[in-house]
Amino acid sequence: MLYSYTANRMELRHLRYFVAVAEEENVSRAARKLHVSQPGLSRQIRDLEDEIGFQLLERSAKSVRLTAAGKVFLAEAREVLLHAEAAVNKARAVAKDGSGEIHVGYAPSLTVQILPPMLRAFQGEFPHVRVTLHDLSSEEMLSQLDTKKLQVALTVRPPAKMLRGLSFLEIARYAMVVAVAPNHPLAKFKSISLQQVAPEPLIGLNRKDYPEAHAEIKRLFAAVSLKPNLAEEHEGGTSIIAAVEAGRGIALVPSSLACIVGARVKLIPLKPALPPILVGAVSLKENESDLVKKFIAAASLAK
Repeated sequence: MLYSYTANRMELRHLRYFVAVAEEENVSRAARKLHVSQPGLSRQIRDLEDEIGFQLLERSAKSVRLTAAGKVFLAEAREVLLHAEAAVNKARAVAKDGSGEIHVGYAPSLTVQILPPMLRAFQGEFPHVRVTLHDLSSEEMLSQLDTKKLQVALTVRPPAKMLRGLSFLEIARYAMVVAVAPNHPLAKFKSISLQQVAPEPLIGLNRKDYPEAHAEIKRLFAAVSLKPNLAEEHEGGTSIIAAVEAGRGIALVPSSLACIVGARVKLIPLKPALPPILVGAVSLKENESDLVKKFIAAASLAK
């Protein structure tokens, strides 16, 4: 279709001029309608024909008539102009009253504390913007940022090799803690070491969707010459907590879950403490609209 055409010189004004001439079937009348000179308009139409490489109009002394190719081009040109007008109207609406829509991916267990105040801060400033939330794995979020299905992802900081072309703004840091059932033998301790965790059945995230999380767990245990006893894999933090509560094993989780687990499980600090989990807003640099920047900036208002 014409809107996928990438000519170097053809511009929207050429299309507007052509449509006006085609509709009026007369260059003089089209020139008066467009408030341009007749010779200038004729020259612009000929420039357009030279650029695309075929004739659009059959000319006579008093009128012009579309060629067969010109009829097809007219329909496509009208569609391009409609798309351009719609784009301007949408942008104008955002500039005027902050209306629009952004799609945000998030990891529930990591954003349970930061997402609600972040949304409140943003919606307070931009009440007409629709924020559509998508509960996704880290891999899915990065993939959908790349395909521009998402504008923002709230997740753990991706590894450096996966941050090419992406921006990351840190919003929060959470300690990694051990989740155990209240009646578990480890529940009596005020802190737990990785040596104590190693022999226990360890419940974690799905390896397929969270490969980096699995690699990090193995690296942490390898640093103390141990191997984790990986027992179960789950799709998210809520199901991990349910499995721990049921006594199926223990888990390493972010301390952000403290606000939702209540008395269901105990969250016990690790000693020595591990590096904190960095959580923030990830966006595609080339897809950072003003609205996206405003949403990410709301993180600082929510702290």
